[in-house]
Amino acid sequence: MRNAQISRKTAETDITLSLDLDGGARAIDTGCGFLNHMLELFAVHSGYGFTVCCVGDSDVDFHHTTEDVGIALGQAFKAALGDKRGIARYADITLPMDEALVLCAADVSGRAYLNFDVEMPAAKVFDGEDEITVKKVGLFDSELVEEFFIAFTREAGVTLHFKKLYGKNTHHIIECVFKAFARVMRAATVVVGGGVPSSKGVL
Repeated sequence: MRNAQISRKTAETDITLSLDLDGGARAIDTGCGFLNHMLELFAVHSGYGFTVCCVGDSDVDFHHTTEDVGIALGQAFKAALGDKRGIARYADITLPMDEALVLCAADVSGRAYLNFDVEMPAAKVFDGEDEITVKKVGLFDSELVEEFFIAFTREAGVTLHFKKLYGKNTHHIIECVFKAFARVMRAATVVVGGGVPSSKGVL
């Protein structure tokens, strides 16, 4: 049974999340439209059953919501994978999204590590009469993408590498990242054998 249910409540967020590595229902509501969109892409391109509901302190910003959903998803992955028996373990992809191109590689090793080499362009906006630069997509701070994956890798015990090869549009770049993440995790967690994929016998 490769599934898990996580409930996590803090002073900043209240999250319920379910994950089924072999498919199932999908429903996403984090209170952040852009994060919802990225998680919907993750659900579709991974083929996983995935539901999440998060009530967070969005009156502050979306930092706690994004980070804590990453924590809960990482915890669900760790629980659903169990001893990781039979999984492929390794996977990688170079994924295009219009002008954006992102490489992602994963090792479901039990060791948490993130290399996030993904530069996000700054956009020029006007604050009254003054022109300023911000790194946002709508109300979503683009730096929160890395925070999401820091939280995920730490809790899941997964090694992830991301590298942006090309890209000018921040929305496209982030979409590339989440689609690549979904496809890589799907390939790395597919069952291909019966043993634990490690010379040590454990992961």
